[in-house]
Amino acid sequence: MLSFLKIRHLALVEDVTWELRAGLTGVTGETGAGKSIIVGALKLILGERADRSLIRTGQDTCTVEACFHLPDTRAVDAVLEEAGLEPCQDGELLIKRSISAGGANKQFVNCSPVTIQVLKSLGEMLVDLHGPHDHQSLNSGARQLEMLDKHAGSEDALAAYQEAWRQWRAALSELDGLENSERAGSQQLDMLRFQVQEISAAALQPGEEEELEARHRVAANGARLAELCGIIISRLGGGEGGVLDALREIARAIHEMEKIDPHCARLFEGYQSAQIELAELENNAGDYLEGLEPDPEVLARLEQRIHVIQTLKRKYGPTVAAILDFQREAETKLNKMENRSSEIERLQNLVKDRRAEVDRLAAQIGKKRAASAPKLAAEVAAHLADLGFKRSVFEAKLTPLEEPGALGREEVDFLFAPNPGEPLKPLRLTASSGEMSRVLLAVKSALARQDAVPLLVFDEIDANVGGSIAEAVGRKMASLGGTHQVIAITHLPQVASLAASHFVVTKDIEDDRTRSSIREVSGDERVEELARMLGGKAESAREHARNLLAGRA
Repeated sequence: MLSFLKIRHLALVEDVTWELRAGLTGVTGETGAGKSIIVGALKLILGERADRSLIRTGQDTCTVEACFHLPDTRAVDAVLEEAGLEPCQDGELLIKRSISAGGANKQFVNCSPVTIQVLKSLGEMLVDLHGPHDHQSLNSGARQLEMLDKHAGSEDALAAYQEAWRQWRAALSELDGLENSERAGSQQLDMLRFQVQEISAAALQPGEEEELEARHRVAANGARLAELCGIIISRLGGGEGGVLDALREIARAIHEMEKIDPHCARLFEGYQSAQIELAELENNAGDYLEGLEPDPEVLARLEQRIHVIQTLKRKYGPTVAAILDFQREAETKLNKMENRSSEIERLQNLVKDRRAEVDRLAAQIGKKRAASAPKLAAEVAAHLADLGFKRSVFEAKLTPLEEPGALGREEVDFLFAPNPGEPLKPLRLTASSGEMSRVLLAVKSALARQDAVPLLVFDEIDANVGGSIAEAVGRKMASLGGTHQVIAITHLPQVASLAASHFVVTKDIEDDRTRSSIREVSGDERVEELARMLGGKAESAREHARNLLAGRA
């Protein structure tokens, strides 16, 4: 259940903490008092798009926090684990959403930052919210099929079917593509052969381009390299005036100094190693010079090879690795096309096998649907009778499809005749908005045992009904409160009087600022609120309110 909802700086709300209990909770208040803010706050918790205009005037951010207590956290923990988060502790799930006027919005689950998608995934498990126009979802064939499958307990079977259906469609698409490519003629085949042959003939090697460029730089600059080696050799050992000749003269001077003063030896310890290293430098330069044999033919071959690689890069990719990747992909396509007959045969068999699996799973689901449809219709009809449709007829009609669809081999249409003697017609053609709200409530009541979503929110879906029907709607919501936590935002005193707890949203003006708040009413305060909803403050209205509360038992 939702244990508390904390709202700060959202629209007319400055700071409200709403603590809730199990069962049916009624929420009432004057039109414009701010009851819709509760729904808006819940929608933020469910991951719906944030509108910065909702931030209270004069504030930079608004926040909404919700705490859920869950007896079974396995489904929620699976979502948290997939998002890399720790599981719930002690069955508690805390969600926080922060909307900023200037910066990025933030959302947290159990104090850890999460994406909006994680909030949406959790929201689908936690709250089922129905607004004044949400009964229109009953007109959706996919939504009706989802309800029937929930009643039939075939959700897992449907998930397996949908995976098999996707695999069948993928194989079918691949087969169609191959058959179409065959009909496209030999032009593509010739192109692939040319591409593979051109790249293969080049015999490219990974890293080859860098090595070629290095060798080309040396070959193209051989004369300059020889000139530089000559300068090094001449400066080091070019006879009188060379560095090595100067070092020999320095060595003689050092030896003479050492004879006079042996202590000088430590002053010139490094000269000999310097002489050896410079002599080695001279030898290395000489060896490098001997290895330089500028050959125009070598240079031409290197330039030709680089030209081949540059040409292939312009056609097939920016690097040698990309060209080789292109070659592998082209070879795969070419192999499939050249072996098209065997590949087509393989795919045909694969399509056949996967279609057989689709048909097998579809038959299982269809059998469950066929068995469940009349049971669901009977349960909905019974609930409709409680809601004032004493002699209405409701039917879940299954129609086979010629080909398997994403949801199976049949579609369902909820048919409804609200009055005796009228033919059954689809809901969208027969029911008014008030009738659709009651049908929605009847369907939710029929699915209550299978519906794992803990919190049901009805936002004024009881509009356009009144009298004894309003009381029936309230009793049905109260009955749902036995298996779910239910919040009913309502204008009907008959509904509010049946709630286990009753909250009133009020709007007050303080210091020239309008503030909405919510508080629980009981005893005389509750009588006064119900009397207001009944249309007056007269004693007769209060007496009527007391009678409504007395009728809860």
